Amino acid sequence: MSKAFVRETADDAAHDAPPLEPAAPPKNYITPAGFARLAAERKRLVELERPEVVRTVSWAAANGDRSENGDYLYGKKRLREIDRRVRFLIKRLESAVVVDNAGRDDDRVYFGACVRVRTPGGAERSVAIVGADEVDASRGRVSWISPIARALLKARAGDVVTLRTPAGDEALEVLDVTYPSID
Repeated sequence: MSKAFVRETADDAAHDAPPLEPAAPPKNYITPAGFARLAAERKRLVELERPEVVRTVSWAAANGDRSENGDYLYGKKRLREIDRRVRFLIKRLESAVVVDNAGRDDDRVYFGACVRVRTPGGAERSVAIVGADEVDASRGRVSWISPIARALLKARAGDVVTLRTPAGDEALEVLDVTYPSID
């Protein structure tokens, strides 16, 4: 007989099921400047932009027919976008672990480090290891969970690390490790 038609007791089901454990939220490491930027964005959205949009929607709603009222429809859409972003920022700020390594005197690469590396072609570039919410490739800021940051973590000046890329492995020579204040 198929197992689908066999009645199980509550004891059997509890015995066979793996224990349920809540998943731990991922760490959200962030620099003090990055935390301040997120907090300022949330404050600006809540205190400036949202009240302005609410006034516009209230005015548009008082004009009558809402189904063809562009100000009303756009305003409601914008309110949803603002509220979604504010909820996201609140969650990110609540889970943030602020790490301030500015001025640290260490020759190893950790969160907050600015690392100068040399590629196999001889080109030099600098990367700063920051939080996931602070990534800016044009300024050389990479997330601490990015492949290049993972390759560099715990390396020292003079070390050669292997960066795995879709094009193949790339050897990077660590030239310098500093801990400046990241703005």
